[in-house]
Amino acid sequence: METMQGKKNIVLIGMPGAGKSTVGVVLAKRLGYRFLDSDLVIQEQTKKLLHELITEHGVDGFLKIEEDINAGLDCEQAVIATGGSVIYGEKAMEHLRKIGCVVYLKLSYKEIEDRLGDLTARGVALKNGQTLKDLYNERCPLYEKYAHIVQECDHKRVREIVQELASKANA
Repeated sequence: METMQGKKNIVLIGMPGAGKSTVGVVLAKRLGYRFLDSDLVIQEQTKKLLHELITEHGVDGFLKIEEDINAGLDCEQAVIATGGSVIYGEKAMEHLRKIGCVVYLKLSYKEIEDRLGDLTARGVALKNGQTLKDLYNERCPLYEKYAHIVQECDHKRVREIVQELASKANA
């Protein structure tokens, strides 16, 4: 089993609704790390909400903004929760893999579907005509490709996931 030892940061990737922000905050507290939500960094730097950026720049324009901002993150001893679409930005993912251990919070399609409400209000980068299932099928191989560690999250509480990740971080 791969551990996170020696990595400066822990980077959480996964589908919208996978629990990246929730798990990230609790894990950061547990490890004594900072917590950084890259979606909030995007909103701070652009002074706009994610769904406003998508409306204004289109999905591709938003993905470019997201990639540039994530590729410029500079921190140490942080748990970084990324947006679900971060994996479309190769430059950002190379940077995140360099500065931290990338952990894919993996959930089944059924669990994701149950957790998600209004996708547009959440600022989910859906292309015209694309369903949640299409998005899930498109993104999962990319999450697997970039992850150093795949964390199974189906039917687990936040504290169980944090416990498992904390033990990998301290292994």
